[in-house]
Amino acid sequence: MLTIYAKRTLLFLLLTGMAAASVRASVKSWQKDGDAVNFTLDIGSMIIRVCQPDVIEVKYTMLPRMQQKPSLVVVNRYGGATDFTVSETSTAVVITTKRLKITVDKSNNAISYDDLSGNAILAEYGTDNKSMQAQVVANIRTYSCSTTFWSPRDEGLFGLGCHPLDSLAINYKGRNQEMLIKYMTGAIPVLLSTKGYGLLWDNYSASKFVGADPTKYQYVSESGNKIDYYFFYGPDFDRIVSQYRDATGRAPMFGKWAYGLFQSEDRYKSQAEVLAAGAGYRKAHIPVDVVVQDWYYWEPLPIGSHVMNPQRYPDPKAMVDSLHNEHLHAMISIWPVFGKGTANFDALKAMGGLTAITWDNVVTHTFDTYYDAHNPAARQLYWEQARDSLVKRYGWDAWWIDQCEPDNGTLLDARRSAQFFLGKGIDYFNTYSLMHTDGIYKGWRKDIPGKRAFFLSRQSFAGAQRNATTLWSSDIECTWHSFEDQVPQGINACASGIPYWTSDIGGYHYHWQAPDWSRPEFRELFTRWFQFGAFCPVFRIHGKGERALYSRNWDEPTRNILLNYDNLRYRLLPYIYSLAGKVTQEQYTMMRALAFDWREDTAVYSIKDEYMFGPAFLVSPVTTPGATSRSVYLPRGEWYDFWTGRRVGGGVRSDVEAPVATMPLFVRAGSIVPMGPNEEYATQKSTDTLELRVYPGADGSFTLYEDENEGYGYEQGQFATTTIKWTDKTKTLSIGAAKGSFPGMLKKRVFNVVLVGEGVGVGEPAGTATKVVKWAGVPLSTVIGVAAPAKAGAAPKKKG
Repeated sequence: MLTIYAKRTLLFLLLTGMAAASVRASVKSWQKDGDAVNFTLDIGSMIIRVCQPDVIEVKYTMLPRMQQKPSLVVVNRYGGATDFTVSETSTAVVITTKRLKITVDKSNNAISYDDLSGNAILAEYGTDNKSMQAQVVANIRTYSCSTTFWSPRDEGLFGLGCHPLDSLAINYKGRNQEMLIKYMTGAIPVLLSTKGYGLLWDNYSASKFVGADPTKYQYVSESGNKIDYYFFYGPDFDRIVSQYRDATGRAPMFGKWAYGLFQSEDRYKSQAEVLAAGAGYRKAHIPVDVVVQDWYYWEPLPIGSHVMNPQRYPDPKAMVDSLHNEHLHAMISIWPVFGKGTANFDALKAMGGLTAITWDNVVTHTFDTYYDAHNPAARQLYWEQARDSLVKRYGWDAWWIDQCEPDNGTLLDARRSAQFFLGKGIDYFNTYSLMHTDGIYKGWRKDIPGKRAFFLSRQSFAGAQRNATTLWSSDIECTWHSFEDQVPQGINACASGIPYWTSDIGGYHYHWQAPDWSRPEFRELFTRWFQFGAFCPVFRIHGKGERALYSRNWDEPTRNILLNYDNLRYRLLPYIYSLAGKVTQEQYTMMRALAFDWREDTAVYSIKDEYMFGPAFLVSPVTTPGATSRSVYLPRGEWYDFWTGRRVGGGVRSDVEAPVATMPLFVRAGSIVPMGPNEEYATQKSTDTLELRVYPGADGSFTLYEDENEGYGYEQGQFATTTIKWTDKTKTLSIGAAKGSFPGMLKKRVFNVVLVGEGVGVGEPAGTATKVVKWAGVPLSTVIGVAAPAKAGAAPKKKG
C-alpha cells in the first residue's frame, strides 16, 4: 500500500508528465547553508555538501521533497562547515574549496569537478546527468536513479567489488557490470579512476554499471527516492581509498595468526577429524595457524540450532582448547539461516526478527528462514544466541559467515518484496551482509574484548571493512578458468576499499564433487593456486576433498613446492604484518592494482593478472595449464628477479620462464624486505633477529610495524614503528628510533642485512648477511658493502 507521501508524489509526477520519463531540471536558485549548498530546481532539488575540501556529497531528487535517512554505509558525519566559497555567473554556480572547483551548469544542473588549476577531473554527462524514472519492479512502485558521467577514452576504471563468474577483465572501461548481491555475484559500489577520482554510490538496491560506450558510463539503481553519491579527489589511489575509509570506517587489525595459513575442508565431520587436521600439520612440522570447522556440525538438528552434535563432537570446548595448546586457532561456520523447530527460530520469530526470505536447503530439502539483519534487536539476539551456544562458550577464535547474500536462489523478487525492519527489501537489497557483520562485530567487541575479531564473509558491501571482514570469492570451481578469474577479482575487490580478500585455494568443487587431487592435472592446478594464495592478503585452503599439505594426495615434488611457498609466506610475516599495520594506521591497500603505483601508465590498465603485494613485490600468477613461461609487464623503474637476484629494466613486456615450481616474482629496486625465521605458526619465534633484504638501484624505505599480535591495545597507541631507509648513492642503510611502545616490545634487535644481487639473497632460504647490524632502539646509519648485480636489461629467462 502506498503511503500518503508516495501517493502525492505519484500524483505530482503524473500531473507534470514525468511518471514514465526522466527529468532535465535547471537551477532556479541556490543558498549556502553550513557545509552545503542547497539548490532549488524547476523540478526537484539538489544539495552539494562539502564534506572535506576533496570529498563532496551530491544529493538530487525530482520529487517535491528531499527525503532524509541515515546512511548504512557512511558513518562519518563530517561535523561542521568546511571553508569554501560560492560564486555565480550567468550560466553557472561555482563552489571553490582548497582543492577543487565544482561548477554547476544552471541550465541542466550538470556538475563538473576541476582542480584549482582548471584541469578537468570529472564531469556529469550534459543534460542526461542525473535522472529518476518512475517504474514498477516486483509489483512495487518506485523510481530508478541513475547518474551519467563523461569518460575520456584513455581512462582506466577499477573497483566495483568481486564478481567471480562475470568477467576476466579488470578495467571496467567499455563494459557493463551487474551490481546486485546474490549467490556468486557481489557488489561494492566504489569506483576508482586513473583520472584521479573515486566515486561511492550510497544506494542499496540492485544496480548496474553501464560502461559499454567508451565515452561515458552510467550507474543505475533500480529503486530510490533520490540520487546520492560521494566524489573523492586523490589524485593518488591510496589517498582516494583513505578518503573512502574515512567516510565508511577504518579496517581494524587481525591477530597476527590470521596472516598465516588456514586449513579448511568441506567438511570435517567430527571432533576427531578436526583434531587430526591440526595434528597432521604439527607432526609434519608444516606451518599453519588456523583449522576450520565448516557447516553441518549440527546435523541431524535443523540449521540454526547452534548445537554441535554430541555424538560426533563429544566435548567442543576440549577440542578448541586442544587446538589452542597446539598453537592453532579455530574458526567455525555459523549461518544467518534458521530451520523450524529450534529454540533460536522461535525466539527470533516471537520478537519479529525473521524475514520472509528462505533458503532451499540443499541437504534437508527444507525451506529455512533468514533472520532480519536490518533489525537492531534481531542482530543483538542473533549475536547472543551464537555467543552463548558456540563462540564464547567454546572459545572459537574466528567466525566464518557463509550464505549471507541472502541466498534464495533465483527468487530475487521475493527478496525485493520482503519486509525488513528498515523498509522493503528492494531498497536494502545489497546491505544484508553489511548489517549482519555489523551486529556480529559490535557484539564481539563488547563481549569478547581481549580477542581480535576475524570474520570470513561470502559477501561484502561498502563499509564492511570496518567490521573486521575478509571477503572470500564464494563457491568457485576447481578449474583453470575459475582460477584465472580470481586474480582480477581479488585485485578489484581490494581496489573497492576492502583490504582483505581471499579465495578457496584449489577451488571449492569440481561439478559439485571432490576432484581427485592425486591426478597430475589437479596437482598442477592446486600448486599454481597455492602460489597465488601465498601472496594474497589472507592465505586459505578450502574445498571438497583432502588437500592438506601433509596429505598423501601430494607426491613429493608437489609437496616440496607447496612447502616452499608456505615457508616463504611465514618468512615474510614481518613484511606482511607491517602491511597490515599500514592498512589500519594509514588506510593502505596491500593487494594493489598496478594503477595504484603507475596511474599514468596506460599499459597497466588492462593487465588483469599482475599486481603489487605491498610496495616491493610484483606478483604474476601462472593461470594456464602446462605453462612453463608467461608474459610479464614490468612497469618503469628497475626490478630484481626474486628467485635469481638478476636486475632487469622496466617499461617492457617480456616472456619469463615459469616452470611449475616457480611463480614469477619481481621486486622493485629500492625495496627493503624484512624476513623472519622459519616457524610453524605466526608467533612461534622471537623476531629479535630479522633478515633485511635490500634491493639496490634506487632510494627506498620501509616501516616495520609491531604490536602485541593480539588484543586491541593498538587502538590506544600500544604499537611501535621503525623506519628503515636506503640511500642508494652512498649505499647507506639508516634505521630510525622506534616510535611508540607496547608491552613486551623488543628493545634490541639484530638485522642480518643482505644486499641482493645475482645469486645473492634469493628465494625463500635465508641469505648470507652482507653485514650484521646490531640495533639498540636508537637511530643508526651504516654503509653496506656493494653486491655486484647484473647490468639492467630485459626481463630474464628464469632458471627452473
